[in-house]
Amino acid sequence: MHIHNLSQENSILNTYISEIRALDIQSDRMRFRMNIERIGGILGYELSKVLNYTSSTFKTPLGTSQISIPDNDLVLCSVLRAGIPLHQGLLNCFDMADSAFISAYRHHKKDSDDFTIKVEYLASPSIEGKTLVLADPMLATGKSLQATFDALKRYGSPKTIHLVCVIGARDGVNYINDTFPKDTHLWIATIDETLNAKGYIVPGLGDAGDLIFGEKLQQ
Repeated sequence: MHIHNLSQENSILNTYISEIRALDIQSDRMRFRMNIERIGGILGYELSKVLNYTSSTFKTPLGTSQISIPDNDLVLCSVLRAGIPLHQGLLNCFDMADSAFISAYRHHKKDSDDFTIKVEYLASPSIEGKTLVLADPMLATGKSLQATFDALKRYGSPKTIHLVCVIGARDGVNYINDTFPKDTHLWIATIDETLNAKGYIVPGLGDAGDLIFGEKLQQ
């Protein structure tokens, strides 16, 4: 797997990461959503550097201009519900891309920290021969991304796979490195070293979905 960890270089991305982590700032729900969207735009920009490009000529009011334009057939797939603002950030970059949405959530066994991943909703175009961009803000254990990709396989075999995440745990990164195709790209804003007993990223930021949309009743 090709791992692109953007925290290895300083940029304005540091500000957005600090604000989604900070307990006294992240409670501003609109600001939190906007920062996730901004991060999605930055990750999308970096991802765009490895796409395929074709030279095109355009007419201007005073002549012609030649420029290289990406020609990948993209499908952006985001994991509901936390992936929605991240999806919008990517869509701001790739506004002509097709979109897919999938629900994947942890189903905890009674009185236990053990859980399985349930996928209950999927709406997707064909991904056969296309560039699949699979987005989920939090890469904890990696099992949600794996379950999502397994569910998408009935819609075709993508030519290239890009995973886009905001914060990941080292264990999750290692897991998807072992389970996804070797030529997969991971674009991630930062990587934390630890998971707690419940499988949450430490220091992380908490539950991204709850911070974006409010607390849910867990079934």
